[in-house]
Amino acid sequence: MSECEGENRAGVVEGGGVWQVGAMMEGLFYAGCGLDRVSKRRREAQWITDRLHDHGSRVVPVWKERNLIRAGAEPVPVALAGVAASEVITRSDDVVILGVDGDGAAWIAADLSSWDEASVTAIERGAKLADLRRVSAVMLSSDAALLAYARGIVHWHRRHRFCGICGSPTRSSEGGHLRMCDNPECQAQHFPRTDPAVIMLVTRQGPGGDACLLGRQDRWPRGMVSTLAGFVEPGETLEEAVAREVLEEVGIRVTGVRYRGSQPWPFPSSLMLGFRAEAEEGAEIVADADELEYARWFTPTDIDRFPEMGLKLPRVDSIARRLVEEWLREMVV
Repeated sequence: MSECEGENRAGVVEGGGVWQVGAMMEGLFYAGCGLDRVSKRRREAQWITDRLHDHGSRVVPVWKERNLIRAGAEPVPVALAGVAASEVITRSDDVVILGVDGDGAAWIAADLSSWDEASVTAIERGAKLADLRRVSAVMLSSDAALLAYARGIVHWHRRHRFCGICGSPTRSSEGGHLRMCDNPECQAQHFPRTDPAVIMLVTRQGPGGDACLLGRQDRWPRGMVSTLAGFVEPGETLEEAVAREVLEEVGIRVTGVRYRGSQPWPFPSSLMLGFRAEAEEGAEIVADADELEYARWFTPTDIDRFPEMGLKLPRVDSIARRLVEEWLREMVV
């Protein structure tokens, strides 16, 4: 039984007790790739070699921070096979065995960042390079998840070509899921990293009606407001990170911290862990000017009026948007 299918529990930071959480969020963008990641087979050098030379394998090109897609009403990943795949593998900067599909075919990410852009788009007629965040909303969710996986791990390879311990060059190993330091006196192993970040919708009950807390950073798109978020620091739990971030950013203490779901966010290398929390009664917002342009409480009626207020919710592919929409649905029950 998966974690999402069973009972999920998250500790409460303040207020005592333990919250039992019901059904988790489903259908989040960039999740549900569906490949078998074959972690044990990555250690078999011959199996890796065979997959790289198998004309049935599928190769997904990645160029810098963009994916190669076939454009259309429903964009799809460019997935090369046969001779075209072999040529790309030979000329790529790095390759990563992403996993195998239900038919046993291997899927491989190929980093083509050293190529010029025109050469990449010329791989297939009608193909174009796209920022995944701009096209994922109209893609099959499994395709978006596949491209997110490829984008994230290729980015990691480009950032870890040298050992962080001794500075020597590193080389890819285990099908691209490990980089080894080439220095015989070091031989450090470096694994793909994912930075955990908490993202939370803080709500309150009050005489003016239920409201949620949204803030704005000046670097965001014009008019966009969103939930609070921050990276987890060493030595703290996820629930503690939620409480700390809210207190630091808006001066509010929270109770009832409860987990709602997680979302891969390879832009470039985060895992977003979604939470809900309740503001202490009578809490007043004191926004940290270094973090936020402003923060305020919004009722469902306020959010309905966002177009006339010149405001908008976070992008549809984000767990922040899903947290707000989940709360809005609860308000009409």
